[in-house]
Amino acid sequence: MSEKPAAPATERNSSSILGVLRIEFLGCRSVLEIGSGTGQHAVTFAAELPGLTWQTSDLDENHDGIHAWLDAAKLSNVRRPLSLDVMSASGKAHSYDGVYSSNTAHIMSYPAVVNMFGLVSRVLQDDGVFCLYGPFRQNGRFNTQSNADFHDSLVAGDPAMGIRDLEDLDALARDGGLIRSSLYAMPANNLLAVWRRSMSRRHHDGT
Repeated sequence: MSEKPAAPATERNSSSILGVLRIEFLGCRSVLEIGSGTGQHAVTFAAELPGLTWQTSDLDENHDGIHAWLDAAKLSNVRRPLSLDVMSASGKAHSYDGVYSSNTAHIMSYPAVVNMFGLVSRVLQDDGVFCLYGPFRQNGRFNTQSNADFHDSLVAGDPAMGIRDLEDLDALARDGGLIRSSLYAMPANNLLAVWRRSMSRRHHDGT
């Protein structure tokens, strides 16, 4: 069995995120996680939300760690990771009623973020919900100096990275027929944003 990778931040934020997912994923049956990372969130949330089927996914190089967590947890409602790169993934239309992603938007290039929202819009069912956790700016402003410093460090390491503006993400969501319905303050100056399929957009488009 491969050694299980561990991310301390994931251990710290799991309970707070779970509290939100219990609300926002109420009634959901199938969730796609984009960027499962170590696999810790997948097994933690799937164990506490047994009515959900949790589909992990990530780049191939992260699969061994995810498999290690899944092998140890032995949960029947967690699926083996899909090979998923948002720059090339298309996804089966309307195949999930929930999508979850954590700490991904700021380490992706902006074109990758655009593609992620396009993928989410494609795979979500009509009553679908997208939950995205991480640091965000609002109206171009950071909520703390530490997040501003974090953004600067990301950009210094890779100019394609950086903490995203929620308003820009809202625009991407609207392009795919999603509207932000909730925004939760989370520990460590992070937020959890929730977008849902817009009924008015569906009716207008006839889809």
